[in-house]
Amino acid sequence: MSHNSVSFSDPLTLTLDVVGPKPNPSRGEPVESVKVLFEDAQIEAGVWECTPGTFPSRRDGFREAVTIIDGSGTLRDADGNETPFIAGTALAIPEGWSGEWDIVETTRKVYVVSYTEPRP
Repeated sequence: MSHNSVSFSDPLTLTLDVVGPKPNPSRGEPVESVKVLFEDAQIEAGVWECTPGTFPSRRDGFREAVTIIDGSGTLRDADGNETPFIAGTALAIPEGWSGEWDIVETTRKVYVVSYTEPRP
C-alpha cells in the first residue's frame, strides 16, 4: 500500500477555507478558517485560523496537539485556569477539556487531532 505525504512550504501563507462565524461568542465576532491537510478515521491534521473574539470550546471524543504560529490570546479552561499563547506556543488539549478561546490577535495554529473512537 502506498502512502503519500502532504506538504506545503509555509503554513503562515497557506490559503485557508473560510468556515464562518464561531457560534455563541461572548466577545467579538470571531470567524474561523481551516485547511485540512490529512484525515482518516483516527487522525486529522491541518492549519486553523480565527479572528479576534472569545468563544466556547470542547474536546469531546478527541484530543488535540497544537502549535501556535501567529497571533496571541488565552486558552481558559472551565475552572478558570488560563494559558496565554503567542507564536511558538505548543499546547496539548486533552479529551474531555472544555473552556474558551480568547483570541486577541488573529491566531493561526498547526494542529493534529486524535479521535478517541475511529470515525466512519
